[in-house]
Amino acid sequence: MAKEAKRFEKVYSQGAMTNVEIWVDRETGVNYLFTSSGYAGGLTVLLDRNGNPVISPLERKDPE
Repeated sequence: MAKEAKRFEKVYSQGAMTNVEIWVDRETGVNYLFTSSGYAGGLTVLLDRNGNPVISPLERKDPE
């Protein structure tokens, strides 16, 4: 059985005690902003200035 690729990829990270990360859904290209501080955290869709989701270009998958 082939090993499945992870669906989400962390593309940006900053901070130590208070973290900010950007994660990309590898199937849709949608970007998510994750922030955490201590035991609290939150996740939301990353939006552009027009209120639309930020979508990264996806890598082409070669047919098997």
